[in-house]
Amino acid sequence: MASAAMRFIRSETGPMTTHFWGPVANWGIVLSAAYDSYYKGPEIISLPMTGTMIVYSGLFMRFAWAVQPRNYLLLACHTFNVTAQSNQLRRALEYKLETEKNARAEIEALGKRAAAGGAAVATMIAVRNPLHAACMNSTGPARALAEWQAGPFYIHFWAPTFKWMLSVANLMDLNRPVEKVSLSQQASLTATGIIWSRYSMVINPVNYNLMIVNIALAASSGYHLSRKLMAEYGSGKSSK
Repeated sequence: MASAAMRFIRSETGPMTTHFWGPVANWGIVLSAAYDSYYKGPEIISLPMTGTMIVYSGLFMRFAWAVQPRNYLLLACHTFNVTAQSNQLRRALEYKLETEKNARAEIEALGKRAAAGGAAVATMIAVRNPLHAACMNSTGPARALAEWQAGPFYIHFWAPTFKWMLSVANLMDLNRPVEKVSLSQQASLTATGIIWSRYSMVINPVNYNLMIVNIALAASSGYHLSRKLMAEYGSGKSSK
């Protein structure tokens, strides 16, 4: 038993490495969704952020399987996050339908955009293999692009690239009333951004796109987190 524990501690993805703490930070996002679903009302749920996180976690499930060392903790985290965020999305949509008279038309429009996005992704997947083969059979920049492990023919490119949408969602919520900002969600996203900016440098392939996107995520989520903390615990609040 003790030897098994020591093997885990000393393993490539054990608690002495960023390969462990990076996924642990991501579990904060899952726990945040669970906490908010139990203790908070649906009015704090951001539709742009929640919808984005479902797709983001779907992509990072594949990323966790492809990255070296392969990370089962990260895979499990994003599997659970898809479920947790889907539940939050359901709550937000039900609340929107109950409280906004034009909600049904807006939701139908969102559904159409999501379907169009899904069709675009399916098309990209369909053309990926023949296009990759054609580039591999060529010379020069096209072949170099096809061989680049963090390039556009691999999940190592697309998962971090889509993660930019988390910061975009934060920008869309820039003027969101502070009482509708989730403290636990923004805290977990800020922590994820900070830790993953390091994690991106120790995985194979090293992923500069992933590093930059996580710096941006830490900054955008940190902004919302600071707004929430100032509103909840700032000097003006505490002096009353």
